Amino acid sequence: MKKIVFTGGGTAGHVMPILALIEALRDQSIQLAYVGSKNGIEKKLAEENQIPYYQVSTGKLRRYFDLNNFIDPFRVLKGILEAKNILKNLKPDLIFSKGGFVSVPVVLAANWLKIPILLHESDYSPGLANKLTLRFADKILVTFSETLKYLPKEKTKLTGTPIRKELLNGDYSKGKFITGFDDKPVIMIMGGSSGSQTINKVVRDSLDDLNSSFNIIHLCGKGNIRKDLIGEKGYKQFEFVTDELPHLFALTDLMVSRSGANTLYEILALKIPNILIPLPLSASRGDQILNAKSFQKEGFSVVLDEKDFDKETLVKKIENVYQNREKYIKKMIQTNLSDSNSLVLLEINKYLKKA
Repeated sequence: MKKIVFTGGGTAGHVMPILALIEALRDQSIQLAYVGSKNGIEKKLAEENQIPYYQVSTGKLRRYFDLNNFIDPFRVLKGILEAKNILKNLKPDLIFSKGGFVSVPVVLAANWLKIPILLHESDYSPGLANKLTLRFADKILVTFSETLKYLPKEKTKLTGTPIRKELLNGDYSKGKFITGFDDKPVIMIMGGSSGSQTINKVVRDSLDDLNSSFNIIHLCGKGNIRKDLIGEKGYKQFEFVTDELPHLFALTDLMVSRSGANTLYEILALKIPNILIPLPLSASRGDQILNAKSFQKEGFSVVLDEKDFDKETLVKKIENVYQNREKYIKKMIQTNLSDSNSLVLLEINKYLKKA
């Protein structure tokens, strides 16, 4: 039986595409394992999905001065030795790395043992961990066409980012039951896992203008529920959603969202017209800005800078995108990247056949 070891972590953005692949690979009777950090989010998610989990020491990769920068190289060296022993025992046919600092010792150990390595980069420009490990990868899979210019042409492939298939199987009637909405079109607003105070305030200031034409699903982030708006007609707020999300997606006609790569490919697969408000440079390394501009260039999205985000602009953009929604849907239907799962699985199976 063929065997794959996954690695990558630090954020859900590194782990969720792996979980999407795991769903499909289980159907192929392939043995799966995950090598991650001792306390990272990847450990919890792998164990919840019943994936054998192995942990290694790792150091954080920083672009700024910190005393731990002198200690962490030794942690990485320890992690390489731990990963080498794990991989020697598991004898995988392939390593699939999603990036994040925990992937560095695993990829280096795999290279040492001459195990084929597939590396996936979600964002427009490679993150620091992937920059350090690119040279060891047999194949580099990327999410955005613009990323190709940063990488060796002969071993890079445009595939998009895998998404969880259950997101595509929502039930419209269940979405209606969850929200209690009437038949007006539905806007979903997503400000990221912890919410955005700027987005939350502008959306709530705009409710009177928007509710005359639209129902609003607002994912506002933990601790951001407005109690005085509970029960407001045509407005349903959630801190976050899990099992209900596919059904809410099935109900959604237009999205306003941040522009992390995973979110963008969920929107693309679902063919939902959208307005993107990327995290500003003051709060990120700028990857969301580049991600959003790429989707706008492809004709999938409209981008709105947070500095220009106010009540009047939001209402105007929503009305314009909704009126022209068929144009955006047509562009999303035309691209083969809306089936990114199949493209990534094709590359995985190529390497498994060689093993």
